[in-house]
Amino acid sequence: MSYLKKIIHNCKKATYLIDKKEMGRITLREHIELRIHLIGCSFCRIYGKQSRAINKMVRELFRSATQPGVKLDDDFKKDLQERIEEELNK
Repeated sequence: MSYLKKIIHNCKKATYLIDKKEMGRITLREHIELRIHLIGCSFCRIYGKQSRAINKMVRELFRSATQPGVKLDDDFKKDLQERIEEELNK
């Protein structure tokens, strides 16, 4: 199998690179490989969108949780769940 075909058909590596990119930096080669894969894979594009939304909400949650006296009440949990579902349905 050619190198290009390996990139195009490797969702496991693509999801790894999506997560790695969310957590820090990826190399130029990894960035190119990921872009090539995402051009043809709608499943991994959706995974990336969901991953970004979840990571953003978790960061916001931790940021707000560091405030003194802040606790997760039922309304906050419901709002967070609705926001997650809204982002996933875009």
